[in-house]
Amino acid sequence: MRLDDGMLAYFRDMADEMATRFGISRAEAVARINACYGDCDIAPYPDLMCHEEPVYWAYGAYYVPDAAGRLPCGAEEYDRRIDVSSLAVRPVPAPGSPAWTLTE
Repeated sequence: MRLDDGMLAYFRDMADEMATRFGISRAEAVARINACYGDCDIAPYPDLMCHEEPVYWAYGAYYVPDAAGRLPCGAEEYDRRIDVSSLAVRPVPAPGSPAWTLTE
């Protein structure tokens, strides 16, 4: 996806959150972000998605929402109401797919 410098930094923060919180490689985090948000029309910083912290979107790229459509968002007081162990993890993008822009 095409991003200006501000949004590139925002998405890099999202990848950092994913690698730290979910114990995945940076390459996998970037691939998951590309698969989830790569077709979105992202405006220059601050895009509308910046009304949430990068961690909010990181959870959306990693987990499938629960039956009520909820995901953790990175805010401890909110996250305690959602049992992460009950959430399904989105499948990793297939090897060789265009989502993989970094090597493992």
